[in-house]
Amino acid sequence: MKIYTKTGDGGETALFGGGRVPKSSARVAAYGDVDELNAWLGAAHAWCADREIRAALERIQGELFVVGAILATPNPARRKGERFELPAEWIGALEREIDAWDVELEELRSFILPGGGKSAAVVHLARAACRRAERAVVGLAADDLPDTLIPYLNRLSDWLFTCARALNAREGIDEKAW
Repeated sequence: MKIYTKTGDGGETALFGGGRVPKSSARVAAYGDVDELNAWLGAAHAWCADREIRAALERIQGELFVVGAILATPNPARRKGERFELPAEWIGALEREIDAWDVELEELRSFILPGGGKSAAVVHLARAACRRAERAVVGLAADDLPDTLIPYLNRLSDWLFTCARALNAREGIDEKAW
């Protein structure tokens, strides 16, 4: 199968379940932001030496494919099966990991500059991309999306912030206060 189809050469793209929309549509922008977030997580995974966090990043990448599938399928009747399920348990898992990492960290007393080690710096980039994706999805909120979608992205950005802090702490890299 060829990777190029030429069907998008006119500035439109196909959605799951049929239909075509301009590549400039809010829906395409939203799942494009999620795709970029997923790519940043892949880069963070490549730099990350911590086995626990590497496994968590990979899990999140799979979850983001579900988010993308939901966003690329505007008709809720066509969202059937595992690839369209975003259970509340995923939000709970993010919260448990945040809480577990938070125990390892010094209490935040000020804003910190994004950065630190290579993997943490890339996770901070992913966090910023996650916030952008969340804003794009909020713009689609009237489009019959699952109730768990916006809370998931909101919690994921908190998770990414805490993940970056945990990576720096585990690598012995001091955070820079602002």
